[in-house]
Amino acid sequence: MSRMYRIHELGGPEVLSLVDAPLGNPGPGEVRLRHAYVAVNFIDIYFRTGRYPMPLPNGLGSDAVGVIEAVGDGVTEFRPGDRVGYLLGPQGAYADMRIMPAEVLIPIPDGVSDSTAATLMMRGMTAQYLFRQVYPLKGGETILYHAAAGGVGLIACQWARALGVEMIGTVSTDEKAEIARANGCAHVIVTSRENIAERVREITNGKGVPVVYDSVGKDTLMASLDSLAPRGALVSNGTSSGPVEIDTTLLAVKGSLWVTRPAMIHYATPRPHMLAMAREMFDLVEAGKIVSEPGQVYDFADAAEAHRALEGRRTIGSTVLKI
Repeated sequence: MSRMYRIHELGGPEVLSLVDAPLGNPGPGEVRLRHAYVAVNFIDIYFRTGRYPMPLPNGLGSDAVGVIEAVGDGVTEFRPGDRVGYLLGPQGAYADMRIMPAEVLIPIPDGVSDSTAATLMMRGMTAQYLFRQVYPLKGGETILYHAAAGGVGLIACQWARALGVEMIGTVSTDEKAEIARANGCAHVIVTSRENIAERVREITNGKGVPVVYDSVGKDTLMASLDSLAPRGALVSNGTSSGPVEIDTTLLAVKGSLWVTRPAMIHYATPRPHMLAMAREMFDLVEAGKIVSEPGQVYDFADAAEAHRALEGRRTIGSTVLKI
């Protein structure tokens, strides 16, 4: 049996229902995985509320880490006892045990703890594809990154520093500003009392930045566009404040700007590509250039409270459920 969260209707955190369900043995190409930590991401809220559609009833959660208990026929890359994580596959990571296709699993190096790996599966790999693929950073750039004290943000701060990139980060409070600076953010804008675009222009001597990574969406759209240099790129990688709608003529008026809305699945597949991304990420961790531990750890039974904290912007860094 497995304990897992199911959603039978869309709504608030109260729709999360913890149930017992039969699990069975892994089939061909599959493994049975016992989770150690499950990540809580803002995308989970999108699915729970219906912003991202999914059939109901359904599980919830995209990424987790754990230990393989059994392997099915044809699985040769893994064996029982291996520590692995994942970020692709069907919804349903909010579970203590799970059957997963072996092709989506990422081996966790011995030098990386379960708790660290739990913060990196979705968030660290997101930083990788944003900085190394969507708009590849070479070092020496000045960039704007929104939500710099979030789960992806704190990893992004450190990754930017490792690349020699001068990162301007936005945060909502002075407390979060200090944490972002401590993680390598060169300049921090506190949005509750500072104008984002004006501060970016001051920092860049009026030039603007070549790229903005914006996971906030609706509330920061205009500030992001106004912060860009001519022919700059807006990477819209999230919509926590609401969806983004852009009149394309505005892009011309503001400097022939580019906009992209990337999705992990298009950057982390095929499998060899995903494993190469993970190797680059774990190399930085093992070299001490990225240090990542959960900012909030909730008991598995308290998933609804974790959602409330995340929606209420009461979190710093990554949030995980401990099994």
